[in-house]
Amino acid sequence: MYNELYEQSGNELIRQLGKRYSDYRKRMGYSQKEVSEKSGLSVFTISTFENGYSTGVTLASLIKLLRAIDSLDEIEKLLPELPQSPRNLFKKQQKGK
Repeated sequence: MYNELYEQSGNELIRQLGKRYSDYRKRMGYSQKEVSEKSGLSVFTISTFENGYSTGVTLASLIKLLRAIDSLDEIEKLLPELPQSPRNLFKKQQKGK
């Protein structure tokens, strides 16, 4: 799976993300119009994103879309907080002695 992601272009990944967003939106019972009203984005923007025609969706727009379907917490999965490095832990232990 990891290698498959790296073999795809950015546009392909965005198209897949749009399709997945559509699936989430529908499963949660939201129409594109409802998402439009909640996000402030046009129905056209949402439709083109979901159908893979718009690969220029900004991060700000993606955040609005996630917020509109009550899934903003999923943004944490993009770049989760890193655990403290072993080196820093060791340095802290040395200072504590």
